[in-house]
Amino acid sequence: MLPSRDRSPISMIAPLILVAVALPGTGRAHAATARPDACDLVDIPAAEVLMRVPFEVVDGRIYVQARVNGRGPMRFGVDTGASGMARADASLASSLGLAVKGQTTTSDGVQTAKVDMVHLDSVQIGGLARRNLDVITRDYGSSMSPGATFSGIIAREFFGDGVLVIDYPDRTLSFSRTRALSPAQENVLTYARAFRIPVSIGELRTEGNLDTGANVTFVLPRALYEKVAANPLEQAGRGQLMNGGIKTGRSTIPGPFRIGSATLSNVEVRVSDDYPELLVGAHALQDLVLVIDQRSSSIAICE
Repeated sequence: MLPSRDRSPISMIAPLILVAVALPGTGRAHAATARPDACDLVDIPAAEVLMRVPFEVVDGRIYVQARVNGRGPMRFGVDTGASGMARADASLASSLGLAVKGQTTTSDGVQTAKVDMVHLDSVQIGGLARRNLDVITRDYGSSMSPGATFSGIIAREFFGDGVLVIDYPDRTLSFSRTRALSPAQENVLTYARAFRIPVSIGELRTEGNLDTGANVTFVLPRALYEKVAANPLEQAGRGQLMNGGIKTGRSTIPGPFRIGSATLSNVEVRVSDDYPELLVGAHALQDLVLVIDQRSSSIAICE
């Protein structure tokens, strides 16, 4: 199933390492500096953590416990592919008696739709709270399996003023405002548009949308697929986006796919004539640690 939601400096740098290098014909040692590696800095000390909470994974997607308007805990998805601060499922709006405050337009990458807005006084995860939020509301649950339903979505801007660490192996979500990523560090990827990062498929270099809310490994537009694979596609039925469905195919690509410091080979992908860009979904991330700093438009993807 394709993504089912709206699309609508770490500054505690490790000391520089001085390495003595003997230059030919001189007998002198000169100092060379090594750039600090962002992947060595993913463990944020407890004193610098504003939020550290466990998460569960269902079909690749991240779920945390949140409080809304002081009530809860309630199950929320964490979706880097969703813009804004948050979303509210229709069930949450109903249970809290939230009145519709207006409408807005949202896109899933293929189609746009008008959606209602409601006001939330507060949304809190661990020690991180956001207040006075106007958020999209719609019926997400009816298109999901019972085990995957949620009360709402935590979107990427919820973590926009600090460093977010998504540790899939440890099933832990952490956030700090005292740390930061820098493009000068090793293993840091920069982006111009959230969260489109460099991806290599074999010898081809391209850009992919990093999306923790998509329960797939990769989705490729047909034109991109034809550049990296020659295998005929198997029919895979229709993939469900938030505002509609798209026809998809299925294939396995040897790759390797390279994202940050991670390499994936022999990957099953979905392919669509309609989807406009390469999508890096949740199933590609399950053995990795993601460090995201929206202040510097930087991401580290670490094995």
